[in-house]
Amino acid sequence: MASYMNHFSLLQAISLLYVLFTLTCTGSSPSHDEECSALFQFKQSLIHQDDALCNARWFQTFQSWKPTSNASDAGFDCCSWYGVECRNDHENGHVIGLDLSECSLCGHINSTSTLFSLVHLQSLNLAMNNFVESQIPSEIAHLKQLRSLNLSYSGFSGQIPNEISQLMQLSSLDLSMNLLKLQTPSGFENLLQNLTGLKELDLSWVDISSSVPHFLANFSSLRSIGLYNCLLQNEFPKAILEMPKLEILDVASNTNLIGSIPEFHNSSLLKLGLSDCSFSGTIPGSLSNLTQLNFLSLAGNKFTGFVPSLASLLKLNVLNLSGNKFKKGRLPNWLAKLTKLNELHLIGMNIKGEIPPFLANLTELGVVVMGRNFLTGHIPSSFFNLTKLTYIQLQENQLQGPISSSFSKFKSLQFVSLFSNNLEGRVDIDMFLHLNKLDTLRLGDNKISLFLPNNYTNNTLPQLIELNLESCNLKEFPSFLRFQDKLIDLRLNDNKIDGLVPVWIWNNSKETLQKIVLSYNSITGFHQHPRFLPWRRLQLFFISHNQVQGQLPIPPQTTVVYAAENNNLNGEIPPMICELKSLQSLDVFSNNISGTLPPCLGSLSNSLSFLDLSRNNFHGKIMNSFKHGCMLKSFDVSENRFTGRLPRSLTNCTNLKVLSLGANSFDDVFPFWMGTLPELQVLDLRSNKLYGPIQGSTAVSTHFSKLRIIDLSNNGFSGQLDQKYFQTWNAMKSVGKSSVMEVNDKSSGFIWDYTIRVIHKTVNTQYEHILTIDMAIDLSCNHFEGEIPVSLQDLQGLQSLNLSNNHFTGSILPSLESLKNVEALDLSHNKLSGEIPQQLVQLNFLSIFNVSFNNLEGRIPQGKQFNTFDKSSYMGNSRLCGHPLSEECQISKASRLPPPTNLSGSLFPSERIDWIIIFCGVGSGLVVGIFIGNFLYGMYSDRFTKRKDRWVRPLRNTRRNQVNNNPYNKKLRISDLFWVDSEA
Repeated sequence: MASYMNHFSLLQAISLLYVLFTLTCTGSSPSHDEECSALFQFKQSLIHQDDALCNARWFQTFQSWKPTSNASDAGFDCCSWYGVECRNDHENGHVIGLDLSECSLCGHINSTSTLFSLVHLQSLNLAMNNFVESQIPSEIAHLKQLRSLNLSYSGFSGQIPNEISQLMQLSSLDLSMNLLKLQTPSGFENLLQNLTGLKELDLSWVDISSSVPHFLANFSSLRSIGLYNCLLQNEFPKAILEMPKLEILDVASNTNLIGSIPEFHNSSLLKLGLSDCSFSGTIPGSLSNLTQLNFLSLAGNKFTGFVPSLASLLKLNVLNLSGNKFKKGRLPNWLAKLTKLNELHLIGMNIKGEIPPFLANLTELGVVVMGRNFLTGHIPSSFFNLTKLTYIQLQENQLQGPISSSFSKFKSLQFVSLFSNNLEGRVDIDMFLHLNKLDTLRLGDNKISLFLPNNYTNNTLPQLIELNLESCNLKEFPSFLRFQDKLIDLRLNDNKIDGLVPVWIWNNSKETLQKIVLSYNSITGFHQHPRFLPWRRLQLFFISHNQVQGQLPIPPQTTVVYAAENNNLNGEIPPMICELKSLQSLDVFSNNISGTLPPCLGSLSNSLSFLDLSRNNFHGKIMNSFKHGCMLKSFDVSENRFTGRLPRSLTNCTNLKVLSLGANSFDDVFPFWMGTLPELQVLDLRSNKLYGPIQGSTAVSTHFSKLRIIDLSNNGFSGQLDQKYFQTWNAMKSVGKSSVMEVNDKSSGFIWDYTIRVIHKTVNTQYEHILTIDMAIDLSCNHFEGEIPVSLQDLQGLQSLNLSNNHFTGSILPSLESLKNVEALDLSHNKLSGEIPQQLVQLNFLSIFNVSFNNLEGRIPQGKQFNTFDKSSYMGNSRLCGHPLSEECQISKASRLPPPTNLSGSLFPSERIDWIIIFCGVGSGLVVGIFIGNFLYGMYSDRFTKRKDRWVRPLRNTRRNQVNNNPYNKKLRISDLFWVDSEA
């Protein structure tokens, strides 16, 4: 077959060369018969290709493409062939048009194709076919007379040949929806500069990666410009928006494209799509002059102010203003005049108040999207008069009251999301299950209780693709799920479901289910506990925070996230888990899984981003097989029984941000090599058998340069700390903007938060969100000696410092006053001497202070935060005096540091904050616990898991609480992880 194909390709090339040679020698254009012959050979070149992606659906298209057979010297009459147009419709006229769009053509087109000998072609349309990533041949330049070229949706790839710019008679050029690129800096300009007669231009999805040329505004014939998702950059020329004849402009989804909307005067625009760019400024009132507009999308930009009245845009079918920075206000009354609206998108618009009754005037509405606003009150009864609605999205508001049975009026409804409101009462799910066209139902995270009848049959139910019944007070698996075979996304988390998962669940939606979330129930296991999960396309499996027993079920190879933390799983990790090459997150925290880790798990790190095996019963040496290309960002094996040396191959994991090896029995020296991990921000080595000095080279400017949290407590480290040791810890030297430390994987649509766990007074607490302003050092419960390093004073972003239970000597550094953000400082159980520096009074955020059991003397500083500390902060220092101790100082009047004239007073309450000394025997001391515990309290709720334990009273006026006192900080849910569609 291969030799046949080579022979055919050779004949095809010879044919093309013959045609071109004939044209050159005779100086004439090809005859009608020669053009028909060229078309026939083009057909043959496609149907003889041996390509697995191609199929026989082209047969009907080419059925008429055959020679005439009414004589022995059969010729061609191609003017009657499907898709072929000849000049003046004459049977002997030249071929001037070829339209094979949507003909299921499949195969390769290359430079030898006889298609390029049709030099009289004026129109070529090959759209909606599959040419299997062929490149557009430069020979297309032979078609000099082309007026229209459409290769959209046709599977072309690679660079767009600059020869297209030689087709100077083009009035329509459409290369959209291919894998094409124009990546040279001047490629876009070079392509367009000669095509001054263009009326229609569509390069959507072409990788242009450059600016839009200003001269495009001079193309006076342009009616339509499509540059959707082209990686456009810099400022969009205003003059293009002002072109008087322009009817369609779509530059959406170019996130690096900036600009503003100019004043409009006389414009014939029918469609204006600027969504998901970086346009800014206010929307001019003259936008209302675009009276012919039927499509307007300004979503996902940075527009500010108020939306002007658009009451004059009476022809609008689609209005999308979602996701900007508009000022808070009510839905404007002018919306009632847009009676032709079919779609209304107002996500995240800062809309407050109730849903106005005038929406009922928009009787043509099919889509209403108003999620992530501040809507309150009941859904008005007038809303249910919009009987043409197919899509209702009101999630993440503050709507109240019951869910009306009038939803059953929406007979065409396909999508309804009332997720995350304050809706309440008993809901009969039948009102939705009688809507035959319904495919998406989101009722979760309200205050409702579902009534679930059991009298369902397969013939009476809609086929759902997404079902969210999170927090709906369910006590069992809904029986109607027995008949759902097309589910893609199923969420029953945060309910009261107990017992075993029914056996019929394994037989449902085997070919379609991608996401299943059963977390936060009381599920104990599975009927007929499966060794393998049955869903062939599963991406996410969430069974965390239940009481599941038995061994870890093995998911399919499509799995991206596997979360089974906080259960009673036992057995060992099966080696087959290493075959999950798509797995990015594996979390089995807090189970009873035991044994040693399979060595192959290290090779899985080339796909894994998050691996959490903590708080289990693993033992032995940890695998030391992390390879180059390791993708791990968070690695947690804390609270197990691992022994031996720390795995040096972790140096291959250059993306690591969080590394937690604490509470094991590792026996090794301090891992200086970890300082070379360029992204490392959190390091937990607490409660091991590590020993020796931690002194490393201070000459390396990048050593731990991004580290923000480190816990070395409860080990055997010793020796002196060099005075310059902390000089390279650059991330702690300043304070940035507060945000949750997370990774958003755009390829899968999943989001993970980095986590850390601490032990304090025997309470083991899991904190699910690390903020980017969190900075802490814990060196407690070791054998460090010598003076406190002066380089600590440079770490001005530090919030928590614990040096307790060591052998530090010398005085407390007065320069610690430069730690303006410190909130917890523990220097207890050392051999420090001298006075407590008065300068520490200037630490306005200091909430916990402990210098007990040292050799300190003199007067305790007074004022500001020091007035809140009780005597437990100072006990064990026999020569200290003054409040709050009972020992009075010799001088009756306490010396106070005069208050600075330009500093604000304390932000803390006047009452005392209880403080209990943290001892080493119960794990890491003050470090991440005080500083994360206080400031994550009440800040964020759970995304993957919930925090059940809180071990310290919240500090009401800490800097973190001031920064994050924001009404938008709503509960973070599992649902936030997976809805990546634009309307979620």
